[in-house]
Amino acid sequence: MALKDRHAEIIHILKQSDGPVSGSALSAKLGVSRQIIVSDIEALRTDGNMILSTPKGYVIIPTQYVERVFKVFHTVEDTEKELNLIVDLGAEVKDVFISHHVYNEIHAKLNIASRHDAKVFCDDIKSGKSSPLLTVTGGYHYHTIAAKDTATLELVEAALRDNGFLAPLTEYEPAALTRYFENK
Repeated sequence: MALKDRHAEIIHILKQSDGPVSGSALSAKLGVSRQIIVSDIEALRTDGNMILSTPKGYVIIPTQYVERVFKVFHTVEDTEKELNLIVDLGAEVKDVFISHHVYNEIHAKLNIASRHDAKVFCDDIKSGKSSPLLTVTGGYHYHTIAAKDTATLELVEAALRDNGFLAPLTEYEPAALTRYFENK
């Protein structure tokens, strides 16, 4: 695995984890020595990533972001295009959720912040390991998008609209979302 890819994978693993990840666990997962992981963590810190060393392992500290929920619609085949569109603008896809008439809301954490993250997610879908939530609702779903500022969120909204991915709200939307969109 190339250094750049390994660094991206370390960030991905730390963001996906609900707790500290040991250097030994990272080295086993990535097939390198623990000393290489120590070097990689130091390089990632130099690049501006806030990674703490704890007695139980490494933890990434998220920077402050603004968030907005977008309702979107597309096919499974357009998933990678949609995700790349968002991350190319410097935003992160925090989650995906659907609003179903029977099951109510179903949420899944994504934390997709790069093309690498998008590719890994889409490759997992293509491999048949799982099906995306949008298949349950005919292509309609929501994403919480995080960005460093509201200007970036406005760019994301415009790009989603320009590519035909932004979907209108209906009377069946969850109350919290309806309030959010009314205040926008």
